[in-house]
Amino acid sequence: MTNQALIDALRDADAVQFGEFELSHGGTSEYYVDKYLFETDPDCLEAISAAFADRLAGDDKLGGVALGGVPLAAATSVAAGVPYVIARKQRKEYGTGNLIEGRLEDGEEVVVVEDIVTTGTSLVEAVEALREAGATVERALVVVDREEGGRENVEDVGIEMESLVTASDLLKNK
Repeated sequence: MTNQALIDALRDADAVQFGEFELSHGGTSEYYVDKYLFETDPDCLEAISAAFADRLAGDDKLGGVALGGVPLAAATSVAAGVPYVIARKQRKEYGTGNLIEGRLEDGEEVVVVEDIVTTGTSLVEAVEALREAGATVERALVVVDREEGGRENVEDVGIEMESLVTASDLLKNK
């Protein structure tokens, strides 16, 4: 799938919106990419998972960052035929109390998938949790890089980050 086809899928899902928006890190933006719209649209989710699957090797395991990375990991797991685990933001206070959900072997290589990277904080926290659980994590696949310093923060912890589209891509010919 081409970069433009992915942009078209995001736009067709009405996931790219313009106006004034407050972002999770406290800043504001003139545009917003609504992950819930693109992750709940079957055509868009299929396009994203196919693009992610094309970037995986057959022995990769996925790690989905809760909450937004989980549907991406699940759909990509099915598209690529590879297993996945979920990296929680915090431990549950009931049940197993795991920070990482699913089967993870010590030393297993995990490719983390995430929806949108702005500062990269949630992605870095997921990588750290996976590494603490024994995973080897060197790569991350993200749908949108907002180009606001997140890539640099992710690379600072030794992760190669590949985005399907960037903010520059999305904002061309808006």
